[in-house]
Amino acid sequence: MTSFQVPADEVEARAVQDALRSRVVLDEPGPPPGTGRVTGVDVAYDDERDVVVAAAVVLDGATSEVVAEATAVGTVAFPYVPGLLAFREIPTVLAALESLPVDPGVVICDGYGLAHPRRFGLASHLGVLTGLPVFGVAKNPFVFTYEQPGPRRGDRSPLLDGEEEVGRALRTQDGVKPVFVSVGHRIGLDNACAHTLLLARDFRQPETTRRADALCRRVLRDATTPPVDTSPAP
Repeated sequence: MTSFQVPADEVEARAVQDALRSRVVLDEPGPPPGTGRVTGVDVAYDDERDVVVAAAVVLDGATSEVVAEATAVGTVAFPYVPGLLAFREIPTVLAALESLPVDPGVVICDGYGLAHPRRFGLASHLGVLTGLPVFGVAKNPFVFTYEQPGPRRGDRSPLLDGEEEVGRALRTQDGVKPVFVSVGHRIGLDNACAHTLLLARDFRQPETTRRADALCRRVLRDATTPPVDTSPAP
């Protein structure tokens, strides 16, 4: 398993981000859409029980058919702190990825990569640790600004931190709210947007995210539902 040490506190976590950020690769285009495999990863929590479930679902890049899937159940080992969410999720996400029977290809997170206050969101962190091409597709712009893209599928606009473009607002369906794409590691922004559009043929979110979300929620429900006592009454 890829080595991952949970930081002792917020100060140590930020130091880890600073140390790993220099290893992010931003000058590779990444595999073209419609080729190879694409893998969605997502997590679900039961905060009362400190349980976290991660799912990894591998799709064929051309057909979006499921090739393989894996899940992992873990314990939440780091508190919720804005900007440090990766430390709650990565140990279990790594376990799910490493349980896959096939190479995951391009990995897509429900979260951020470069679009992060420290330029090192979950997609970047996961990419550096695994060496895989990774990008994030988020449902909201986090702390960044953008102009509304045009109303048609494929319309896009820069996601900005001041004047710096950290991602794109991308309309995946006509008249539907955009998603927010940011690169993590070893893939370019134009390519990440093209992958997202190809995987979001019918819905706002890419199929990778939809399937991983459904799987981790189902496994979490099964993991936290007490067994039914079927023994006969005395």
